[in-house]
Amino acid sequence: MSRRHELSAIPENIHWGFHDASLKPVLHVASGDTVHLTSWAAADKEDLPADLSLVQAGHLEAVERCEKRGASHMLTGPIHVAGAEPGDVLQIDILKVNLIDRWGYVGILPLRGTLPDEFDHHSIIHPEIDIDRSTARLPWGTEIDLSPFFGVIAVAPPPHWGRLSSIQPRMFGGNMDNKELQAGTTLYLPVFTEGALFSAGDGHGVQGDGEVCITALETGLTGAFRLTVRKDLDYVGPFAESETHLISIGLNEDLDEAARIAVREMINHICRRTDLTRERAYMLCSLQGDLRVTQTVDGVKGCHMMLSKTVL
Repeated sequence: MSRRHELSAIPENIHWGFHDASLKPVLHVASGDTVHLTSWAAADKEDLPADLSLVQAGHLEAVERCEKRGASHMLTGPIHVAGAEPGDVLQIDILKVNLIDRWGYVGILPLRGTLPDEFDHHSIIHPEIDIDRSTARLPWGTEIDLSPFFGVIAVAPPPHWGRLSSIQPRMFGGNMDNKELQAGTTLYLPVFTEGALFSAGDGHGVQGDGEVCITALETGLTGAFRLTVRKDLDYVGPFAESETHLISIGLNEDLDEAARIAVREMINHICRRTDLTRERAYMLCSLQGDLRVTQTVDGVKGCHMMLSKTVL
């Protein structure tokens, strides 16, 4: 029978700012088990609110004790999934995503973001989060609805790639910043090392497609993930689906190429699930596929296509 596991965001369970297949697992689970994990906001000391009473003690401890080795993403894991081997696919059912902090931040970093030459000074705001109502109040008074998701969901990269920054999303997932990966969605990632070594973090309270200034509403989250090893799939890159849509994902330094990858992958998945030719699947994408810019700020840019399952 499948088991339920808890993985807290204590320093021993966090790797800060990088991916590496040589990391030792902090938890071992069986295929089909569910993991409830906590992740702190991707925040350095200077990103925390002035009122530190808003910041949970565990987050402050992590900031003090964890060694930052790259980007700001505090990632919880890695988790070893028994039976996962290179060439397999890890099916990640995102069961729950919950807000845990009453604060978040939105920042601009010099020479980063979609308009780096126009915004070359650091700037930050700390919206107030109402967890019960799932809303945030911006400093100028506007209240917005929240729609939380994890910006980083990953397995380990191929071992021979060594240590990688968590900024760039790649074929093993990572910092995809895809707001469609919410509770109720299933993400599929190809496995590159024994045990898969699953990690998650970079909680977002809400984000627009593009994430143009370089951050979403960065905040802490808890999530429940069911991790299942699939040996019957041959996916070579990230792919997702919800109850209603297929979601193809394209990642590349060039946004045009990211778009081409997303379209090509959607064609492949249509052909897997129907008897349509590639030509007709391509036409269906043009008629019913919504191609969206996922993010333009992580070096490796993202596009994703949404296709309703009702048209298959």
